[in-house]
Amino acid sequence: MKKRILITGGAGFIGSHLCKRMLDEGNEVICLDNYFTGSKKNIVTLMENPYFEMVRHDITESYYAEVDEIYNLACPASPVHYQYNPIKTMKTSVMGTINTLGLAKRVNAKILQASTSEVYGDPDVHPQPETYWGNVNTIGPRSCYDEGKRCAETLCMDYHLQNGVDVKIIRIFNTYGPNMNPEDGRVVSNFIVQALKGEDITIFGDGTQTRSFQYVDDLVEGMVRLMGTPNGFWKPVNIGNQNEFTMLELAENVLNITGSKSKLVFKDLPKDDPKQRQPDISRADKYLNGWKPKIQLEEGLKKTIAYFDSVL
Repeated sequence: MKKRILITGGAGFIGSHLCKRMLDEGNEVICLDNYFTGSKKNIVTLMENPYFEMVRHDITESYYAEVDEIYNLACPASPVHYQYNPIKTMKTSVMGTINTLGLAKRVNAKILQASTSEVYGDPDVHPQPETYWGNVNTIGPRSCYDEGKRCAETLCMDYHLQNGVDVKIIRIFNTYGPNMNPEDGRVVSNFIVQALKGEDITIFGDGTQTRSFQYVDDLVEGMVRLMGTPNGFWKPVNIGNQNEFTMLELAENVLNITGSKSKLVFKDLPKDDPKQRQPDISRADKYLNGWKPKIQLEEGLKKTIAYFDSVL
């Protein structure tokens, strides 16, 4: 059955992949974006589809449409962008979530809130299960994003308990792939762009801090499966790749695949930068029909490097 689906932040890196997936499945898609970090070029090939509608809109202002499902992805997600205007970042997470939850309540739509592994802060539990409440600095440079997303989760539960809204909460761990912004300051895009340009590869700290990187297609599959869970399933679900890599290992992978002669240079670690990041994905395995990431780092990096090579 054709569904009408609203995707906020739909012109962004993840949103554009989700828009394509929903159209490929035969749905109508309304893509909402203010282009702060999203880009028209991410969705230009979708414009030919008569069931795709692009709306330039800031989700901190109310939006009205008759829809069956809402994916709320609107929020800058890289430190460079969310720290550029921290008040606006907080407004997007809080007011944007209130507006999308209010819409879901009015039209009786399911809503999936794109949360983040950053709700765990700099974790002292490893790997991070959904039952861990986190270790977040409320007044640090990353707080606008971390606390904004934590507040958005609270709002989802309040709307669910008070108004019966069917909410889904997905906690997204480091994701990479085509359509990433070359200027977003994330480690995967940074390393690839620097390697392709032959510039020094910048490593913050000593390079031993770890991340778990998931390819965007695996994330989109997890989002679709979570949206498909029964009404009343509200538990937050981690979606990420459990394979953990140090920054040095990531840099070596990028250098090997690109054949770049770039040198590694080391800089001070930013304040509150987590030293470890690895998801416990047993809940996804249990509730999302055995969801597990399929694309591992080397294969995903090859696809992403090919994309960056074409846009640079």
